[in-house]
Amino acid sequence: MSSSAQSTTPAPLHPAAPGTTPEATPVSADVPSSHPRQGEFGFTVGARLDGTRARTGVIRTPHGEIATPAFIAVGTKATVKAVTPEAVADFGAQAVLANAYHLYLQPGSDVLDAAGGLGRFMNWPGPTFTDSGGFQVMSLGSGFKKVIDMKATTPSGSDDAVAPGKERLANVDDDGVWFKSHLNGDVHRFTPEVSMNVQHEIGADIMFAFDELTTLHNSRAYQEESLERTRLWAERCVTEHFRLTDTRVGKEYQGLFGVIQGAQYEDLRRKACRDLAAMPFDGFGIGGALEKENLGTIVGWCADELPEDKPRHLLGISEPDDIFTAIENGADTFDCVSPTRVARNSAFYTQHGRFNLSGQRYKLDFTPLQAGCDCYTCTHYTRAYIHHLHKAKELLSHTLISIHNERFVVRLVDEARAAIETGTFFELKERVLGEYYAGNPDPQGA
Repeated sequence: MSSSAQSTTPAPLHPAAPGTTPEATPVSADVPSSHPRQGEFGFTVGARLDGTRARTGVIRTPHGEIATPAFIAVGTKATVKAVTPEAVADFGAQAVLANAYHLYLQPGSDVLDAAGGLGRFMNWPGPTFTDSGGFQVMSLGSGFKKVIDMKATTPSGSDDAVAPGKERLANVDDDGVWFKSHLNGDVHRFTPEVSMNVQHEIGADIMFAFDELTTLHNSRAYQEESLERTRLWAERCVTEHFRLTDTRVGKEYQGLFGVIQGAQYEDLRRKACRDLAAMPFDGFGIGGALEKENLGTIVGWCADELPEDKPRHLLGISEPDDIFTAIENGADTFDCVSPTRVARNSAFYTQHGRFNLSGQRYKLDFTPLQAGCDCYTCTHYTRAYIHHLHKAKELLSHTLISIHNERFVVRLVDEARAAIETGTFFELKERVLGEYYAGNPDPQGA
């Protein structure tokens, strides 16, 4: 599930004609309507920004509260790459998101269960999320590594897209997905029930229902077929989640979010929202195939349909323009691997844009990564030192830049949340984006 794919030519949106969006499909009679323990998880809306869908709020979990909007740091394999949990707390992250697919394969969800859950296993005391693994099953299974190919500009490609020269390692049927491990080639089976069992064992405060990820290659007919498959899987996830909540006595309640698919089609997105809103989910994730240029429109469609009293998580964004667009259109939380991924290539964020420490100009630059930044890296180290670490292939460079990049994004979202409350959101947006995307050379240092 990814929501920030980019291409040189935007894929077309497909707005629905007025009054053409189908009503929600009735929920199967054997799906429970609620669970008595759902009161242990909660969401309260706070301030609203006039003329937008932006809002503040508080998500309440067994391991603490999350003030929203909030950026959730990605700790895919029970670690934010190159960064200790203590540093994660220091740079201000309120929660961490791990991945069910990766933890299922290694070390095994049973290991995390025996350890007392994800937070205790990784020594993180705050709230935790787990992605269902659907994105990784399909992206890695299609040979696209850590991304899904979203470069099609018309929905006329193959409904079984595979990266060039790669073997398809994942195959979907109505019951679930067969896939081969990217680690050793072993064959595994994920169904909604398996995903729920894995995520219950991992023990995160917020889980996501198992869904099928489509791409911009897929035809309209396949998008419709997939949407119905995801709806039926969502019902099965709810049923299994409530069953496990009853049988795993003594465990803290875990919130379950349904995942909205539908690609670039307004009627499908709205139908998905109506279908899942009729189920007793604790919140919702907005995922699937959508492009940067259409992000705000699609998030807005979903926000208009989803219940006001449930949180909305947008999967896969961290760039400043995407953050403001997502918040303005009603997203409450979001996550992305980008801050640590680009750090491993020596890229660092500043208010003037993103720059790369590999350049020779930084060899004698004894200023911090960003003047005035309060992160551990900027208050202790210089660009020249981190440039040296990168050139020497010392792993400490990954750690120091990652801390700074994560702090940059977390602080930006914190500022946006405060600006909603004070009514200065648009002033903040104009100033931040005007500076960040000016396209000027790095003005600081040597």
